[in-house]
Amino acid sequence: MPALFCFGLGYTATHYVAAFHSRFDRVMGTVRNSIRAAGMNQGGNPWRSVLVFDGQSMSSDISRAIADTNHLLVSVPPDASGDVVLTACGAALSRAPQLRSVVYLSTIGVYGNHDGAWVDEESECRPGAQRSLQRRTAEQSWQDFGTRAGAPVAILRLAGIYGPGQNALVSLKQGTARCISKPGQVFNRIHVGDITCAIDAAFEHRAHGIFNVSDDEPSPPEDPIAFAANLLGVEAPPKIPFSEAQASLSPFALSFYAEVKRAKNEKLKSVLGVRLQFSTYREGLAALHRDCGSRKMPVV
Repeated sequence: MPALFCFGLGYTATHYVAAFHSRFDRVMGTVRNSIRAAGMNQGGNPWRSVLVFDGQSMSSDISRAIADTNHLLVSVPPDASGDVVLTACGAALSRAPQLRSVVYLSTIGVYGNHDGAWVDEESECRPGAQRSLQRRTAEQSWQDFGTRAGAPVAILRLAGIYGPGQNALVSLKQGTARCISKPGQVFNRIHVGDITCAIDAAFEHRAHGIFNVSDDEPSPPEDPIAFAANLLGVEAPPKIPFSEAQASLSPFALSFYAEVKRAKNEKLKSVLGVRLQFSTYREGLAALHRDCGSRKMPVV
């Protein structure tokens, strides 16, 4: 069976490994610090080797792992200087003799603002936030890498991620949920379980190109909070007009409200054959509620 290497064992990649590690003979990956690496390398975990990648240099262990890699999953974010994985490890990756496919996790944020219109993979990218501009540049860098290395590169543009331990049910229980209402504002979301299926399909098909990974129903930001409150049998927080809330929002949060778009997912379904388990936030939150809504990640 093939070997998988994950640059960045964060929320999404960890869920992918937990769900699909049996597809691989060896699973290797990186985290940013040695303490977490040591904890994840303890017995009973589905990975074989967790290494430290500081985003600046490639260790000899990572170099050897790359040489044995068949499938590469990248979720490490870029910085102002570009894609940190390619900067540090691009030369080694281009020489990797067994590399068969690459999946790069990006964001639908690269589309920028489209005034509520539907966008697909052919739509113009107008990134407004700096982090989205960096993501778009990183996408292009990985596409260029694929051309040079002769390896298919699937760019998965993810909508707002939710799942176990990271959802509206949890924020209500923790008292951090806010129903901020801005007329015309909608967001796409995606359950992490559906992302893992998209990643697996991209590897299976050795997919090349860009794919939106989003749900079927972009909806106002306050709707999932209200739905989750109903599931829990509690009152939803009162709606707060955006004009009142914006003064208390971080620049990061404000950037989300500055953009409105609806992301289509037909290519995900028709080309990769992905059938969403949670086509809207309602199915996703209902399933999480059945699991008590605050289950931890499979491995931390």
